[in-house]
Amino acid sequence: MKNKANRILLIGYRATGKTAVGKELSRMLGCPFRDLDKLIEQTEGKDISTIVEEKGWDGFRAIEKKLLGEMAESDKKFVLACGGGAVLHMEQMEIFSKRAAIVWLKAPVETMLKRLLSDRNTPKLRPSLTGKEPREEIEDVYNERRPLYEEFAHITVDTEDKSPFQIAQEICEALKYGW
Repeated sequence: MKNKANRILLIGYRATGKTAVGKELSRMLGCPFRDLDKLIEQTEGKDISTIVEEKGWDGFRAIEKKLLGEMAESDKKFVLACGGGAVLHMEQMEIFSKRAAIVWLKAPVETMLKRLLSDRNTPKLRPSLTGKEPREEIEDVYNERRPLYEEFAHITVDTEDKSPFQIAQEICEALKYGW
């Protein structure tokens, strides 16, 4: 069986710190960092908002699913920060659950809302999923996805009031002790 700790998958809702923690974790582990949303943008040559505007969420999810599948089949060592909806791709997540350590980064709704509203890149990187007001969207979508985050996570880390460095250290400790 392949060593799951050679591939780390970070899942969680928007604004839980997947990218910041992923960069720190990859530095600590000495392996490459990949951001699934950035890979999608590079593949398409457009930002996420433009992709969603042109292809809709279904088109975006199809691209995400294809790239996630390629990463799931890879034998390369990496830390991968996924978009919040990556857990919707059940087949790919099942493969990852056998071949990677899956870490769910979570935060309270109020914290996610505050982070989203204070990030000037949110409109470009995080187009609305539902057209609802931000708090209502977070509550609705997070509650829908939460069972999937729980199902796939080998490790769960609350990111509230912790730096990316502290969170990455916590993940390294869990990996060291076999989570």
